[in-house]
Amino acid sequence: MQTIRTGWLFFQDQILGMKWLNALIGSALEALGISLDGVLGGALQFFLYDTIKIFVLLSVLIFGISYIQSYFPPERTKQILGRFHGIGANTAAALLGTVTPFCSCSSIPLFMGFTSAGLPVGVTLSFLISSPMVDLGSLVLLMSIFGARVAVLYVLLGLVIAVVGGTLLEKLGMERYVEDFIRNAPHVEIQGRQLTRRDRVQFAREQLLGTIKKVAPYIFIGVGIGALIHNVVPQEWVEMILGSDNPFAVILATLVGVPMYADIFGTIPVAESLLFKGAGLGTILSFMMAVTTLSLPSIIMLKKAVKPQLLAAFIAICTLGIILVGYFFNAIQFLLV
Repeated sequence: MQTIRTGWLFFQDQILGMKWLNALIGSALEALGISLDGVLGGALQFFLYDTIKIFVLLSVLIFGISYIQSYFPPERTKQILGRFHGIGANTAAALLGTVTPFCSCSSIPLFMGFTSAGLPVGVTLSFLISSPMVDLGSLVLLMSIFGARVAVLYVLLGLVIAVVGGTLLEKLGMERYVEDFIRNAPHVEIQGRQLTRRDRVQFAREQLLGTIKKVAPYIFIGVGIGALIHNVVPQEWVEMILGSDNPFAVILATLVGVPMYADIFGTIPVAESLLFKGAGLGTILSFMMAVTTLSLPSIIMLKKAVKPQLLAAFIAICTLGIILVGYFFNAIQFLLV
């Protein structure tokens, strides 16, 4: 058992966390005469380390996930989801969202396509919630920073929000609040050709490059903000505003996260720095969920596809779920970190 634990810690720290890379960058900066104890040196080390780590992990994950996705084109995915009913369909849609490395804005066209294809709106909303909030990439990156227990619990609770949210919206009869041009869209079945292994590799490569180009600005911005928080913002400020002693910290973090736009890869460096400075774990995770799921640009896009009643219910259910998850994590933080 001790051997397994040692091996897992090595995998988490040196493979996922790439602690060796942080030490290597620190040694290189010191060799250049840059003190790691200063604001500039510390921020530069954080920026270089987190940027390289995220891009390396992201590249491996996106390529692998995209290769798997090549076996499930949209038409086949619609057929698979169509076989499920009730909460099983919502669960299948939420799980599908975990293997689609999309931000909220990228998930909305798929939501519209699935809804136009005749899938229940509750099912497609479960996908819309889980796709940006939880995916395999977030699981791995969260493990590299917060550990396996936090990462797995984050993903499981994100799936619960997606399944419960989609199911509840369907039970409330929200299908009638989808815009007519989507509900009445003609169903088109496209027979895709059989892909070769070379085709799948090419598809995965294109998905990787497209995703990297799309998320790179947010990664740089997120890591930059994280570096500033890590090395400039006083710890007392963070603890006072976002610490576990502030009963409204989770609500504040959720509301602050809503108007922002980034994917989970851009928010993780900020989350890492906030945790280092003393912010509550649940507060941080609520901020991440709000940014990735309820960003203002995605809400504006979704407004084109659904009527105000459904939009308001979607926002309310997601916000409530995110806040509850935040308070839950804060309550059990001493068991996880």
